[in-house]
Amino acid sequence: MTKNKSVKKLIWGIVLILAGIGVFYRIPQVMPQIEKIRQFSSGIFFIKFCFYLIGILLIGGGLKRIYNSYRNGG
Repeated sequence: MTKNKSVKKLIWGIVLILAGIGVFYRIPQVMPQIEKIRQFSSGIFFIKFCFYLIGILLIGGGLKRIYNSYRNGG
């Protein structure tokens, strides 16, 4: 694999991790606004679960990308 492609994968992994952290940061700020929407107020726990799952998947995907980048010789 070329060095340029490896650097792009490393940067993409870092971006995924930052996006996951951003999801965790925004959830407490956005949830009160979502709770005000009548259609969503009954399933608020499911919505929170989905948002946290998205954050976990983003961080996990970023960590996996970075790990694979270093394992394959960076």
